[in-house]
Amino acid sequence: VRFHYGHPDIFDRIFHLTRGGISKASKIINLSEDIFAGFNSTLRGGYVTHHEYIQVGKGRDVGMNQISAFEAKVANGNGEQTLSRDVYRLGRRFDFYRMLSFYFTTVGFYFSSMVTVLIVYVFLYGRLYMVMSGLEQEIIENATIHQSKALEEALATQSVFQLGLLLVLPMVMEIGLEKGFRTALGDFIIMQLQLASVFFTFQLGTKAHYYGRTILHGGSKYRATGRGFVVFHARFADNYRLYSRSHFVKGLELLILLVLYEVYGQSYRSSSLYMFITVSMWFLVGSWLFAPFVFNPSGFDWQKTVDDWTDWKRWMGNRGGIGISPNKSWESWWEEEQEHLKFTNIRGRLLEIILVFRFFIYQYGIVYHLDIAHHSKKILVYGLSWLVMLTGLLVLKMVSMGRRRFGTDFQLMFRILKALLFLGFLSVMTVLFVVCGLTISDLFAAILAFLPTGWAILLIGQAMRPVLKSLKFWDSIKELARGYEYTMGLVLFMPTAILSWFPFVSEFQTRLLFNQAFSRGLQISMILAGRKEKDITSPVKYA
Repeated sequence: VRFHYGHPDIFDRIFHLTRGGISKASKIINLSEDIFAGFNSTLRGGYVTHHEYIQVGKGRDVGMNQISAFEAKVANGNGEQTLSRDVYRLGRRFDFYRMLSFYFTTVGFYFSSMVTVLIVYVFLYGRLYMVMSGLEQEIIENATIHQSKALEEALATQSVFQLGLLLVLPMVMEIGLEKGFRTALGDFIIMQLQLASVFFTFQLGTKAHYYGRTILHGGSKYRATGRGFVVFHARFADNYRLYSRSHFVKGLELLILLVLYEVYGQSYRSSSLYMFITVSMWFLVGSWLFAPFVFNPSGFDWQKTVDDWTDWKRWMGNRGGIGISPNKSWESWWEEEQEHLKFTNIRGRLLEIILVFRFFIYQYGIVYHLDIAHHSKKILVYGLSWLVMLTGLLVLKMVSMGRRRFGTDFQLMFRILKALLFLGFLSVMTVLFVVCGLTISDLFAAILAFLPTGWAILLIGQAMRPVLKSLKFWDSIKELARGYEYTMGLVLFMPTAILSWFPFVSEFQTRLLFNQAFSRGLQISMILAGRKEKDITSPVKYA
């Protein structure tokens, strides 16, 4: 079953005008207008056929950001299709085999992508529960539970082959039948060397995020991609705006889950078992966090890295407001990122809050493993952890209020306030270390416990925006969000900055992204540009 073969679409005018026309209800619901025309034609007894008269080269998306914007647009469109009555009617009227074809070629692919990502979340949160509750340790160490190390490793190895290689098998078979299996194997190896797996894993996150958001809240929109010549460097701020919510936040969440699973289970679990279970998820995290920078031309050029950092700090510091575009100010971008919550219904807000509750699991599980808790399982330990959390938020609120009230006119007062808070923090930490038995490892564990809790408070605040605005708490939520954005930006930028110190990394990336002739030409152009600049800046010598 096919509803759309690609542009240009040619309609039978008489057929459609005599069967209700081709007008659409909404530019939001009918975002993918071409396939909805195919739905309508099929429902009205027509056919969608493909006639290839002449093949013309067409400009396609060739840049990472262009492709991601296109994937986001199509995922949004498929989310609206899933909720539409057209898909429901087609599903009810097709026979079984055409229904399977219809599912696979339309919404099923995106639904499967979303389920694939959700399974990773379910698996890791289940593992986190098993580690924090002691259930996994009991299963592994209890002699009454018969288990086989060889069977565990065999199953883990089998899962790697099943999930990884079997998905590649159809492509290898197709190329093998057309060009020979030696060519197919060579193409497969070259694709891996060109980081095709990283790219498609990253796009899996794009599909899952935008499809899931549209299912929850609706509100899809057209995203202009452009098909120009895109061999240019995308700034760090641009990449951050594009992928912050769809990839970076989710990647950091999975990273924390993997770190906790490793740290709190390493005392009783073999390292090989952990590696077999989580290697694919580490690959997923790495792809989601760093693929935009790997596929960004000149992404590891030192001068461009410095310029990117300056531009990002300027973007974070600029104030937003009416008429300020998201490209100029973090505040405007942050407001735009919440548009889906402005127009959603009560069901969407409740589901958003329910999904956020998963972030409270970290604090509840970690605080009982701290050395300062002395193996206590009382609810008082959890209550004291919330007291620490609220105290930290109160301190941040005081600093924010002090900056607004004293930051410009009374800078001395503001510095005195910060000094007093710092001295108070040192005093409290000294007492905790000396009297209560706090350790350095507890500090790092507390960071992993309280960061997700603060993020959960932030997301709940965004979902309850009208209430918090009436209670005058919205500015505090905004300042908390700014702090998290600074932290995420720093975590993402540091690896890029470190790799930019080494010139060979940039050259290797250029050779990876482009073919040999283009890479050589690019290197020569850089040398000539440097020589030309040197000739211009050098003083003229007279005899």
